Amino acid sequence: MSRMTETSQSRTLYDTIGGETTLRAMVDRFYDLMELEPEFAGIRAMHPPATDGSRDKLFWFLTGWMGGPDLYQEQFGHPRLRARHLPFAVGTSERDQWLRAMAWAMEDVGIAEDLRLRLLQSFYQTADWMRNKPE
Repeated sequence: MSRMTETSQSRTLYDTIGGETTLRAMVDRFYDLMELEPEFAGIRAMHPPATDGSRDKLFWFLTGWMGGPDLYQEQFGHPRLRARHLPFAVGTSERDQWLRAMAWAMEDVGIAEDLRLRLLQSFYQTADWMRNKPE
């Protein structure tokens, strides 16, 4: 996924959504939904029992991807998203669960609808690319 920036005002997407506070709330809500909602059981099962590390990694990754500090790359190098997800069987169901949980999380933390739709388009492209199991 390439970094996203707001070109019209030279503001980063990270700044536009509310920076660290909003992004952390979004990531935490995403993982909370995985814990709470049965419809996300498939993707929840791919994570360790404690999701603290997963929460941090997604937050760090999205921070840099949205134009904030490159927290993920500073700690782990290039994200290599597809390679890092190859050990997990990711199909259409898992892709759709991830996207639904993220859409719900973005709505719950108050990200504007137009921005949610823009983000979901980019998230869909990446989530679809992660699919690695035959349907």
